[in-house]
Amino acid sequence: YEFVLSERRADMVQRVRDCDEQFGLSRMVAGYAWEWRSRKDRQAYDIEIDDVRLRWNSTDTDWINSSNSLEEVGSIHTVQGYDLNYAGVIIGPDLRFDPSSEQLVVDRGSYRDAVGKRNNTMRGQITTDQDLLRYIANIYSVLLTRGMSGTYVYVCDPELRRWLAQFIPSVGGPHAPFTDY
Repeated sequence: YEFVLSERRADMVQRVRDCDEQFGLSRMVAGYAWEWRSRKDRQAYDIEIDDVRLRWNSTDTDWINSSNSLEEVGSIHTVQGYDLNYAGVIIGPDLRFDPSSEQLVVDRGSYRDAVGKRNNTMRGQITTDQDLLRYIANIYSVLLTRGMSGTYVYVCDPELRRWLAQFIPSVGGPHAPFTDY
């Protein structure tokens, strides 16, 4: 199994494309940390990081097998329940690492699923940042377990990327030490 942290988003995109060419069924997925502009404007791009611009999945039905899927990014709604050979996971700006507290934190303003962070007024429940953090972490847990032969990860938050580089071998940066269990 290959589990790699990419320092540059373009490196991860290329690895996913190479795996799809060689093994098939390799796709990019991300947490819902970008507005879905292309839903209303098919020419718009949703996810722009470094020099890479991509769109969210153009269909909700069987996106993984659609003709555009290799050039798009799947959301949790289109990939849960599917297995891929290789997955490229983009951890968006909705999940960050606070170096002073050494904890994961949620950036509520960067999480774009209004339903996911909405308070339940009928039950009198408030969605706290801790509730939202658990919800978002669960989404990334699902996304990170879609690749059956390998997973490539790009992390938007530089602090979280640095912290994860201690544990995950990286491409384009320092490699984490391997440990025998």
